[in-house]
Amino acid sequence: MKTTRPYRQTARAEAAEQTRQRIMQAAFALQSERLAWEISLEDVAARAEVSVQTILRRFGSRAGLFDATTAFAQAQVAEERRTPVGDVATAMKVLVDHYELRGDMALLMLAQEGTYDHVRRLSEDGKAMHRGWVEEVFAPRLDGLTPPAREQAVDLLVVATDVYTWKLLRRDRAMSRAQTEQRMNTLVAAVLAATTDPKEA
Repeated sequence: MKTTRPYRQTARAEAAEQTRQRIMQAAFALQSERLAWEISLEDVAARAEVSVQTILRRFGSRAGLFDATTAFAQAQVAEERRTPVGDVATAMKVLVDHYELRGDMALLMLAQEGTYDHVRRLSEDGKAMHRGWVEEVFAPRLDGLTPPAREQAVDLLVVATDVYTWKLLRRDRAMSRAQTEQRMNTLVAAVLAATTDPKEA
């Protein structure tokens, strides 16, 4: 009995964590399909195949669930966008892959950012994450620029790689994924060509 008790406790803890992850994944997925106010705890429970009481035991409230889901979403998005530093071609492929998976959800979130606090925080964190991604990925190409020139280059690269740029090409212009990536690459190349010489900045 002494050897099986810790094992059972560990198994229960692992099962509880798996349930918690499944609930957050369900809440995250629903936010890609519906406006935040349309998502009830019953909806999340049905998607996660748990009871509402299970959600409340794990997260305390609907607000607690969405707060936890925000952190969960940030970690998942950061992993999906992980890119070798300085490898522009791979970075753009990874980014467009990410937008193909999450772009419509990001646009839905941005449309609600002035309405719901947790959506606003998610959007603000997403914008900060994107700028940080640009600064990290393109850092080798921006070395040597003066601080004002570097800031300008980062601003322009953020625009060239933004989800709205993807939307304009992929959704509004109905371009293929390959065409969208090619045009975004062209924008990025133009920015880098215009900002690589610190004397010109």
